[in-house]
Amino acid sequence: MQQKWNDRYSTEEYIFGTEPNQFLKDELEKIKPGKILLIAEGEGRNAVYAAKSGWQVDAIDFSSVAKEKALKLAAKNKVSINYEIHDLAEYTPPKNLYDVIGIFYLHIPIELREDVLRKAIDALTLSGKLILEVFEKEQVNKKTFGPSDPEVLYSLEDIAVNCIDLDFEKFTKEAVFLDEGDGHKGEGIVIRFVGVKTF
Repeated sequence: MQQKWNDRYSTEEYIFGTEPNQFLKDELEKIKPGKILLIAEGEGRNAVYAAKSGWQVDAIDFSSVAKEKALKLAAKNKVSINYEIHDLAEYTPPKNLYDVIGIFYLHIPIELREDVLRKAIDALTLSGKLILEVFEKEQVNKKTFGPSDPEVLYSLEDIAVNCIDLDFEKFTKEAVFLDEGDGHKGEGIVIRFVGVKTF
C-alpha cells in the first residue's frame, strides 16, 4: 500500500492540487487558530493552508513521496509544518491535544477506519472539532474518480455510529463540484461532517 501511494505521488504535478479542500477552508475560517492534526494529508495542500492561516500543524501520511512534496509546498509558501510518516494501523495520536482534526478522503477498510476515528476523537481537546469530508457510497456509480470498492466508501450511518460521542454541528450528504487537481475534478457525492467534543 505504501509503495502504491509513493508511485501515485511520484509526479511533478500535485495530484489533488495545491489549494485547500474548500470545506476545510470554510470551517477553519470560523475557528480561532490553535493546534490541528491532518490525517492522511497527502501532498500538503491542507496543511500549508492551515499553517498560512496561523494554525500549528501536525500532518501524517503513509507516503514518503507525499511528505517530500508537502514540505516543498510549505517552503514555497514560507510556512512550517510538522509532517510525519505513520502507518495508521499502528499510529495513535496523543490524547486531548488537538483543537481540530481533519480527515479528507480517507478510504480504508472498515475496521481500520473505525479505529482511526476512535483515536481521532480521543485526541481532540474539550470543544475540539473533527472535520471530515469523504465519498459517500453512491460515488461508486459515478465511475469517474474515488475508490472503485464500495466497501471503503462511507454511508451516513457509518459516520453516525463512529462519531456518536461527538455533538453533530454539520452532517450532510451532498452532490458537490470538486476541483482538486486532476485527482478530483467533477461532481462528487460526499459526506461533510463537523463534530464537537463536549465531554
